[in-house]
Amino acid sequence: MARNTERRTALLDAAIDVLTDEGARGLTFRAVDSRAGVPTGTASNYFADRDELLAQTATRVNERMVPDPAHVAELMTPEPSQELIVHLMQDLVRRMTAERSGYLAMLELRLEATRRPGLREALNRTVREQFDENLRFHQAAGLPGDADAMRVLYLAMTGLLVEHFTLPEMLSDTQEALDALVATTVERIFPAT
Repeated sequence: MARNTERRTALLDAAIDVLTDEGARGLTFRAVDSRAGVPTGTASNYFADRDELLAQTATRVNERMVPDPAHVAELMTPEPSQELIVHLMQDLVRRMTAERSGYLAMLELRLEATRRPGLREALNRTVREQFDENLRFHQAAGLPGDADAMRVLYLAMTGLLVEHFTLPEMLSDTQEALDALVATTVERIFPAT
């Protein structure tokens, strides 16, 4: 397999765009090559098969979705509170909106994982690790709420993001309305003390 890391990353970013625009059925080596603007056959030099391409694309989506640690540190300057959680979740929605193609690609990968046990196993592991890391962060930061509240917040935000990206007019049509919905979600899960 080829080792040029910049080209591999460009191919994976192209795969994310293909997933976003054409869905999992459209994700072929030829489509990735075309989207990346490289000669036909390039992607097949980097990925052994479609399963490997899917798995590595999922890894790349996660890399793109992880916030910059400096940004997180800046967000965490206020005292732990319900209001800080609201701000963190509003920032999450803004980051995911900026990374729209990555989020939609992840939805496609999740659907594809229902038919591919290997991909399902990889996504389960990755998403579980991310959730556990977020829970540890939440607890270490002294933010309000326990592990059950965090699970409910995860499920609520996941549902909110799915609606936001697939049927945006369903919940809100402005950023202000979306911010208010996020605030209501957090306030219901983490009542003020």
